[in-house]
Amino acid sequence: LSVVTALTVQDTHGVAAVEPVDAAHVRRQAERVLADIDVAAFKLGILGSAGNVEAIAGILADHADIPVVLDPVLASGRGDALSSDEMIAALRELLVPQSTVVTPNSLEARRLGAEQDLAQAAHRLVARGAEYVLVTGTHEPGRQVLNTLYDAGGVVREDRWPRLAGTYHGSGCTLASAIAAAL
Repeated sequence: LSVVTALTVQDTHGVAAVEPVDAAHVRRQAERVLADIDVAAFKLGILGSAGNVEAIAGILADHADIPVVLDPVLASGRGDALSSDEMIAALRELLVPQSTVVTPNSLEARRLGAEQDLAQAAHRLVARGAEYVLVTGTHEPGRQVLNTLYDAGGVVREDRWPRLAGTYHGSGCTLASAIAAAL
């Protein structure tokens, strides 16, 4: 089930523009869906505005027993900004603490965690309340991709594989959706 938080202009290469949906409308959509269907997990992606982050944080607080996967979409795959500093601060303060798993790519982890070192950025997100942080490595250089899962104790696991040729818009969303489905 979906709650539309933003309208996007995108193609197979990335998102070029985002138009946020009004936060009150986001809340009404979510309340309607949650009154109708039992939800087993939340997956959050492009949220569009700090107001939407605040509305969603309130909804999650009312359903604290449901796992939350936060895919903090801060920029398009080609680097177009999709979030403001105000929105990033709201994500950090309001949604990271309610998240079961946060799935930033390395660029998002550095920005959201306010650290250049990926392990330190992940540690800061866990310290803010996220149970797990899965930093994906597709934006890092090298012949291999490294995804690293962290919890309060540090590195839980690392997964490596050869880098595929090309770029793939939507892989982070697909990963976060799969994690939500597994939860």
